Amino acid sequence: MRPGLSLSVAPTSGVPIYRQLVDQIRAQIVGGRFAADAFLPSVRQVADELQVNPMTVSKAYSILERDGAVELVRGQGMRVRAPTASANGKARREVWLPLLRQVATTARQLSLPNDQVIRDLRDMLEKE
Repeated sequence: MRPGLSLSVAPTSGVPIYRQLVDQIRAQIVGGRFAADAFLPSVRQVADELQVNPMTVSKAYSILERDGAVELVRGQGMRVRAPTASANGKARREVWLPLLRQVATTARQLSLPNDQVIRDLRDMLEKE
């Protein structure tokens, strides 16, 4: 796969593979890991690399196109669109907040104290 785009799928996660791809690509675009005007790898290339059905990748790309994250350039493929500054901030929150909700819900279910969750998150962020 091309440098800059890192994808993986977990077929047993319960989340449809196309949704995993959409979420990962969107996160990498808004996170700046995949630059505006760069082209996504071809459907066939992603499908071969991840060992998934090409229609699954095509569906993910179609959703990204519908949402305005990428655009089809005839004969060249899917090109990443440059997000506006306000849209980029909103898109980051759309990626980030569901993950935070999941962490908060799990922490409550495990009866973890808030300060421990925050400390653990801070430690993880500093290790990166």
